[in-house]
Amino acid sequence: MKLNKNTYRTFSGTKEIIEIPRKKETQWIIYEDDKPKFFVDFFDLEKESNAMMNSLVLCGKKTIEEVLELINKKNNINLSIPVITKLGIKKKLKSEKIELTLETLPEKWLDYSL
Repeated sequence: MKLNKNTYRTFSGTKEIIEIPRKKETQWIIYEDDKPKFFVDFFDLEKESNAMMNSLVLCGKKTIEEVLELINKKNNINLSIPVITKLGIKKKLKSEKIELTLETLPEKWLDYSL
């Protein structure tokens, strides 16, 4: 998958974030232990884990952050979505295109009983 690796300067220092070019509101890169590991697209229903996330987030009317928090607690893992800055003040220093293979979330983490 072709992604952008962007470097930003913020008040808290320099941050590198992996981002999706032409990102849709239903697409997310999910980090595990502060490293990009998973890709989720709520409308790519051919993959079971994406369909399960669609149900948990869109049908359950929860934010992706709330669902990830529940998954983290239930499975004792550290999933997150990177935030560049909470204040919204940032300056892009560098951007490069990279090729990265991201997995779908494991179905065993996405039990419908969350």
